[in-house]
Amino acid sequence: MTTAQKLALVGSVRPVPSRTAVMAALQLPRATWYYQQHRRPYAERYAALRAPLEAIARAHPEYGYRRVTVELRDVYRHVLNHKVVRRLHRLWDLPLRRTVRPPRPSGIRQAITVAGHRANLVAGLTAIGPFEVLYADFTELRYAGGGKKAHLIALVDHTTKVAPGWAVGERPITAVAVQAWRRARRTLRRRGLDLRGRIVHQDQDPIFTGYGWTAQLLIRDAVRLSYTQRGPQDNPEMEAFFSRFKTENRSLLLDAPTLEALRAVVDKRMEYYNRERRHSQTRYLPPVRYADELQTRP
Repeated sequence: MTTAQKLALVGSVRPVPSRTAVMAALQLPRATWYYQQHRRPYAERYAALRAPLEAIARAHPEYGYRRVTVELRDVYRHVLNHKVVRRLHRLWDLPLRRTVRPPRPSGIRQAITVAGHRANLVAGLTAIGPFEVLYADFTELRYAGGGKKAHLIALVDHTTKVAPGWAVGERPITAVAVQAWRRARRTLRRRGLDLRGRIVHQDQDPIFTGYGWTAQLLIRDAVRLSYTQRGPQDNPEMEAFFSRFKTENRSLLLDAPTLEALRAVVDKRMEYYNRERRHSQTRYLPPVRYADELQTRP
């Protein structure tokens, strides 16, 4: 077998790490192989990768070169350094093919843009009564020893600090958000409160500007929606609530082995927060008791 034939045979071996064993079996010096490789132009040397790289760019336009490197290894059995993939991307203009056209803004997002700072209905309020303003947001929870994650959405009242609704899901999606709102709605109705005109304040996350959420609150329940203009800076109440909740319950959350167990832990701790935990902002009364006192005042 000629040296050229040996080189061609080694080049056809996949995965790449197996080539060393093949070179040894063919008694082909590794120096000869690498010398021949570096003599060839870069594009020619990796020509066989162009088709799979283009296929990955079409199937996963959001992937950068690091994720593409993993996809090449797991799906196409090409083991490469990520620097090679990055160079091939540039060589063949693959980043241009990966460009994704941004989705058209939803109607509610367009309205928020037009409204500007006026979309934040809470910023101009001076006196806020019980359950007149609820804050909403998602946060990530780690469980199963930190190896798994879920997402908690909660709604918290501005004045009483009661959390009337919450839900936990694998991902922060509309269905989980609506589940939390329906729980909050039941709580407000049990207190004899009319939903119309009450304000729910949140950030401009796609869930909170999407049709499912806005149709439920704005159209069906006649709730007014308020939006942050500066992200978490405009929703400090939720940032403080989540920080306190996750710090105080960290070990309990991490010890939950399954998603259902995590939900049970969250339910129990939210009930404790509402009915037993004393807050400085509520005259050191538990939120539910403080809310009861405010609602029974003449």
